Amino acid sequence: MRVIDLGQRQLRRRDILALMGGAAAAGTLGLPAFAEEAKKGGVLKVAAPANPSSLDPATGGAGSDHSILWTMYDTLVEWDYETLKPKPGMAKWAFPDPKTMVLDITGGIKFHDGTTLDAEAVKFNLERNRSDQRSNVKPDLSSVESIEVTGPLQVTLKLKNPDSALPAILSDRAGMMVSPTNIKALGNDTDRKPVGAGPWKFVRWNDNEIIVVTRHEDYWRKGRPYLDGIEFNIITENATALRSVVAGQNDMAFQLPARLKPVIERAKNLTTVTSPTLYCIQLYFNYARAPLDNVKVRQAINFALDRDVFVKAALSGLGEPARMTLPSSHWAYNRDVANTYPHDPERAKKLLAEAGYKDGLELTIGGYTDQDSVRRGEVIQDQLGKAGIRLKFTRGTIAEISAQFFATEKKFDLLVSAWTGRPDPSMTYALGFDKDAYYNAGRTADPELSRLIRESRVSEDLSKRAEIFAKIQKITVESALSAPLAFQFELDALSAKVKSFRPNLLGKPKFENISLG
Repeated sequence: MRVIDLGQRQLRRRDILALMGGAAAAGTLGLPAFAEEAKKGGVLKVAAPANPSSLDPATGGAGSDHSILWTMYDTLVEWDYETLKPKPGMAKWAFPDPKTMVLDITGGIKFHDGTTLDAEAVKFNLERNRSDQRSNVKPDLSSVESIEVTGPLQVTLKLKNPDSALPAILSDRAGMMVSPTNIKALGNDTDRKPVGAGPWKFVRWNDNEIIVVTRHEDYWRKGRPYLDGIEFNIITENATALRSVVAGQNDMAFQLPARLKPVIERAKNLTTVTSPTLYCIQLYFNYARAPLDNVKVRQAINFALDRDVFVKAALSGLGEPARMTLPSSHWAYNRDVANTYPHDPERAKKLLAEAGYKDGLELTIGGYTDQDSVRRGEVIQDQLGKAGIRLKFTRGTIAEISAQFFATEKKFDLLVSAWTGRPDPSMTYALGFDKDAYYNAGRTADPELSRLIRESRVSEDLSKRAEIFAKIQKITVESALSAPLAFQFELDALSAKVKSFRPNLLGKPKFENISLG
């Protein structure tokens, strides 16, 4: 058994997160060497924790989709694993002036259907992402005024206002390029029949069972990928997923709960990987409707939560209490508002009484069915119950419950889920709290908050950006627009034959470096 425990490198954790947003050049940070001699061939079998919401990056909504999407879709911009600093992907970028972004696309890239990824294809994707009715990434590109093809392999974006976050944005869903030919031919069916330009191409998807991808022989990066294919076996129960790796039925399981770490360490021929992430477990609020339209109710929930106990009880101590949606060592963390909500059930009761609920109240909440999600829900239910807040749970799969809360149904008052992190903090606040953002269930926002989110993208100077984020966090925290609980560390189990795996700060594995020994 081999252990690669990056979570123990706490002195380095501050250095890693401080680099985010371009504070320093990307490079190695003295982390363990994962690179081993790569061998081509073989099919990697992965125990995946969730069925995807969609295999079209524009229409999906679950953060758990990313690891599967990255196999089929390369992005215009990529990020460094250790720092999340943007770097060229399928395109290089430049800002000839603050309101103009030029993308120069790498030549010779083919979609899986054999069509060419050129400037017209990139323009089609960006226009679709920012304006299509079904797109969930429209807010990501809200700063874009117009998109022009300025050469066979060049696209120019004219911006409404300067946007230093655009490179990071194009490393996420908005930068995943789909085949225009496939979209035009299949329409909504591309949710389940995707065509991208990534290292592997889609073979089949059996709901809640398996997703299979196979090597893209015309992949633009010569000599890659190493693997012939990947099978994602959907196993939502974490202990069952780990047992499948111990038994040799799968080669790896990821995003495992801390309670299973001793089991991995006892197993023969397994590698344990732990690493800090931006993965924030939290309560999402629909604050556009009663009773959560009352700020005192939202504040009461925050005062009722004991975050230190939550980390111990729900994460077995492998995490950090969350005071906002960025961890304490992040360069944009605002210490001035970090202690806004100490654990204080009596103050929570007083606020509820002031809001007109002196006898407490009942709230509906969405949650997931796996054992660890149920446990988290029980801890939250117990803590809120002591302040007179009763929870009525509805549980289902991640894709089902997330859609019921964030999409058109707006089925619950709250959702206990996670914010899985983004390369730039402005993306976190724009996607979670801005008006009409998908992860803002109420689709409402303070105009001043929206203005500050846009302003946070004007400068590339981190000190100036941090000042603006401090104002953003003051609004989101004092208005209690969510209830952050804890940052969960990554925990993965790998069989001995999995070589060259590298974790990243998002805590969502990529498979581009993996080979099988």
